Amino acid sequence: MGSYLQLISLVCDCELVIAKTVTFSQDQKTQSRGSAMWGRAVLVVLAAVVAACGPMAGQQQQQLPHLGGAINLFSRYGYLSISMRVVPREDKDLTWIFREPTVDIFRDISLQESVETFSDVTTSGAHVFEGDFHMEFCDNLKQLLQAYFRDFTVERLDRPWRAFTASWSRNALARHMGINSSYVTGQHCYVLVRVARHRVSAKLGPKDPKLEPEEVVEQEVEKVKVGDAPSVNEFVRSYGSHYIASYVTGNSLYQVFVYTPPIYRTIKDRFKTRGITDLSNVELASYFSPWSAEHIGKIQVASGNATVEGWATEHLRINFYLFTYNSLLKLHENASLLRKLDSLLRNEALLQLNLRTLSPAFKDSVKREWFHEVMDNNLKLWEVNL
Repeated sequence: MGSYLQLISLVCDCELVIAKTVTFSQDQKTQSRGSAMWGRAVLVVLAAVVAACGPMAGQQQQQLPHLGGAINLFSRYGYLSISMRVVPREDKDLTWIFREPTVDIFRDISLQESVETFSDVTTSGAHVFEGDFHMEFCDNLKQLLQAYFRDFTVERLDRPWRAFTASWSRNALARHMGINSSYVTGQHCYVLVRVARHRVSAKLGPKDPKLEPEEVVEQEVEKVKVGDAPSVNEFVRSYGSHYIASYVTGNSLYQVFVYTPPIYRTIKDRFKTRGITDLSNVELASYFSPWSAEHIGKIQVASGNATVEGWATEHLRINFYLFTYNSLLKLHENASLLRKLDSLLRNEALLQLNLRTLSPAFKDSVKREWFHEVMDNNLKLWEVNL
């Protein structure tokens, strides 16, 4: 990866800084309320549904995401971190990454799959780490969660991170972010530092793949009536709301630094005007030390791998004047540590996910628009009410 501290993402809502170039965009979207909402008690077990639908819509219960597989977002909204390994868990079984039940609803998906597997060890002398390193400056807790789940997209959902975090208590949120619970309330600002090693990248291609539904799904689509919201809800209960369009798996280390607003703004402005390449090592170290930070979170491993966490605790310790602490910034321009980390971060966690609605199953444009309208109403209500 060479000089891997080249990409800095600033402010989740958000400002992207590459070297010294700054661009800004706002995504403050007005949340609208729909008119239809599912009963909260309707939590569908897809396995039972599929069994009733026959062999053509077989369920996949896999260790990796299943491209083209459909999931019912509403059955686990706010709880997706239970069935997808995206943050450290008490569960020490690292043999699975994704165990959300999925349903095969499209034909010949394998003909449109594009899967890239990255080498186990980066061997190029000039390229010591195959992955991604970035920082995100977050004005508040909402932006911190948005930053962590930046690479997780759910079509027609304005706040996709809520599909994973809506159920998190204050203590759970603090534990997943590696910070003390006292820093998830009140006036605090955050910087998320993360280094990710990609192992498998998979997507459906081309850009707009031609997806043809299975015959049994076509029959169910015929039962959907324009103007009849319950008929759409019934389809979703049987076959899901979204399908997996792409994903990236691997593993990552991440760390959260907590600041008071005045110091945070000073550091953020410094990065925007100069960029990381113009900062001295001493200046960079001071910004991410107890000298400036109100609190330094622990280094976390996305998969929860205790061996990698132990390695980080032992090898990423920094001594800065009177302070001794662990920091991911020690990886900066340290080829030896990067090379070792490259081999330690295995294929154990979900790093990116793109979910798209099942609209390709609806060939009739009017019926497809009605499907989208009902989906939009339901998604908005779930975002607001959970």
